[in-house]
Amino acid sequence: MKYVTLNPIAQAGLDRLPAGYTKVENLEDAEAVLVRSFKLNDTVIPAGVECIARAGAGVNNIPIDRCTEAGVVVFNTPGANANGVKELVLLGLFLAARDAKGGMGWVDANKDDTAINKSMEKAKAKFAGTEIKGKTLGVIGLGAIGVLVANAAENLGMTVIGYDPYLSVTHALMLSRKIHVTNSLDDLYAASDYVTIHVPENDATRGTLCADAFDKMKDGVAVLNFARDGLVVNADLKAALESGKVRIYVTDVPNYEVVNMDKVIAFPHLGASTEESETNCAIMAAEELTDYLENGNITNSVNFPAISMGAAVKPLRITVAHKNIPNVISQLTTLFGSAAANISDMVSKSRGEIAYTIIDVDSMVDGSVIDAIKAVPGVIRVRTIMK
Repeated sequence: MKYVTLNPIAQAGLDRLPAGYTKVENLEDAEAVLVRSFKLNDTVIPAGVECIARAGAGVNNIPIDRCTEAGVVVFNTPGANANGVKELVLLGLFLAARDAKGGMGWVDANKDDTAINKSMEKAKAKFAGTEIKGKTLGVIGLGAIGVLVANAAENLGMTVIGYDPYLSVTHALMLSRKIHVTNSLDDLYAASDYVTIHVPENDATRGTLCADAFDKMKDGVAVLNFARDGLVVNADLKAALESGKVRIYVTDVPNYEVVNMDKVIAFPHLGASTEESETNCAIMAAEELTDYLENGNITNSVNFPAISMGAAVKPLRITVAHKNIPNVISQLTTLFGSAAANISDMVSKSRGEIAYTIIDVDSMVDGSVIDAIKAVPGVIRVRTIMK
């Protein structure tokens, strides 16, 4: 197999790829792609590319719809960098409570003052803050990161309210019993001294933090956004900061408009920029690609269903990406029957309009059978895995 890395990928991840996998320099020569932040949105995905793995959670830099239409499986690595992001969110929470940034700036500006140890006693009143213990934190989105943030804040003595209409069983079980989960964003806004958002950016979430949301929050609320900049309406944020409705905005996903606003603390997207997070993401991405290329299994895909039939041990395994329409499976089995090829095992899963089928065959089949499968109406891509 040939793979390309469009961003630096931790060596620990690349070491997980099987022997014989070859790194190439050009996308046109690759069957598998490993990427972090490189923007593929306007890139033509070559026909030879089988899969793309994003070493991170967000996939806004990948043309998901075009990949799906071409049968290219797109993976991400949910949870692999969650602890790194959580720790930076906590830093943001502390900076929102205490004016450490202003105080450090004062020290830097007065570093030539030989009596700084005395003058600082007068100056420090300008940088007084509050403690987070006893305050209420509203967490929008209780996924891998949101759950860790909620639990950590509760352990620090905060009252925590969580909101997530799509809360999974896995994340619900991880959530501390002391976290108050609400079905109402309005209730979360009204009760919170701090609001942090941890959801993907899509049509349903874009602009969540807007004038209407700010109006429902407490006066002097602190807002944290370590997810995506598109979750906030910039003009509404600026108005809320200028009026004092929002006391401070802390973000790890700034843009030009935001960094030029007052009362903003911005990081240059450092959430997953830890050695541990980069290693974890690289390892997970490499393992996802390997299981797909070697066995046809799919884990953590953003555009195809999760599906597994274990290791490929039969002489032939065939995977078929196809539209989720009637009669595709029956046509596939008929083709194998006509070729006197015995199907020893088969599994099929769907996800919306897309389906994916894995078929193990006890013997090799003629190339004409594969061609006939490709010609079945609704079939998008066919792969053969031979042992």
